[in-house]
Amino acid sequence: MRWENLSAEPDDHGRTDPALFGADAVITRTFDTPEFRGITFHEVRARSILNRVPGASRMPFEWTVNPYRGCTHACVYCFARKTHSYLDLDTGLGFDSQIVVKVNAPELLRRQLGSRRWQGEHIAMGTNVDCYQRAEGRYRLMPGIIAALRDHANPFSILTKGTLILRDLDLLTDAARVTDVGISVSVGFTDTELWRTVEPGTPAPERRLDVVRTLGDHGIGCGVLMAPVIPFLSDHPAQLRATVRAIAASGATSVTPLTLHLRPGAREWFMAWLEREHPHLVRRYERLYADGAYAPKWYQRRITRQVHELAQEYGIGPARAGMPRRIREPEPAPPTAPEPTQLSLI
Repeated sequence: MRWENLSAEPDDHGRTDPALFGADAVITRTFDTPEFRGITFHEVRARSILNRVPGASRMPFEWTVNPYRGCTHACVYCFARKTHSYLDLDTGLGFDSQIVVKVNAPELLRRQLGSRRWQGEHIAMGTNVDCYQRAEGRYRLMPGIIAALRDHANPFSILTKGTLILRDLDLLTDAARVTDVGISVSVGFTDTELWRTVEPGTPAPERRLDVVRTLGDHGIGCGVLMAPVIPFLSDHPAQLRATVRAIAASGATSVTPLTLHLRPGAREWFMAWLEREHPHLVRRYERLYADGAYAPKWYQRRITRQVHELAQEYGIGPARAGMPRRIREPEPAPPTAPEPTQLSLI
């Protein structure tokens, strides 16, 4: 495996390995528990945790923090699969089961935020792999990361499919008192049967919408990234309506649709899944994505228009996912108000 660019540890002579960092700098662990069976964790000490987004990127932010590589959510369409090949790891099953954990992420971020060169720019998290995937329940990197951002009053946003974010509710509320915090939850569809095959390691869509509802109950406005809309599987008008209706019922502040895109690495894995599960759609996908990773503009515009019309009908508006918003202070509840719904953190 190539571990270049991850090591922060010098050798005995004060030098960093110019090619890889030595095997002694990587701790490999497995855990014989049901939730982690078949998963290998590679614990590394990163050189840097702040990543600059390439200028040509379509992303509306310039800096990211990614404490993990690989993701047990195992979404068959995940665009980040290609990043595993940079470490000579498999982009299919390996991406789902070989998880790189940057164990020094919180302390490293705190140090970098304190640098005189850092200008306090917005930092986006969850933009590559989910920072609240199951591994976070064991490694607990996000509390230290959020605390560092809070202590430096540094604006940030989080995009997640993970209900584990509710564990850090108090920290998020504290951070929102001193800086701009944006939270978005990803829910592309509410079809339970489709969810089980496309996103097998994630909490169910309704559980994610419960997260939106609970955050709202605590004064944290939460948007929904309706992504991906999957051609011919979740894009029927009735499916779009059901999804937007459920998003609106959760109290989401916004809904932003994105159609499926198939970059190299993700494309091969997704098409192999499609061949197994929906072979009659393979030719249609080959035609729809003949010109590259993105669906044609006419298709993207059609989905966006339909979702925005439905959002307007149900009383929510579009927004740019991942951008910061000031969290409002929750209004005091009347004495007889029920407690917010409690979720199990899966």
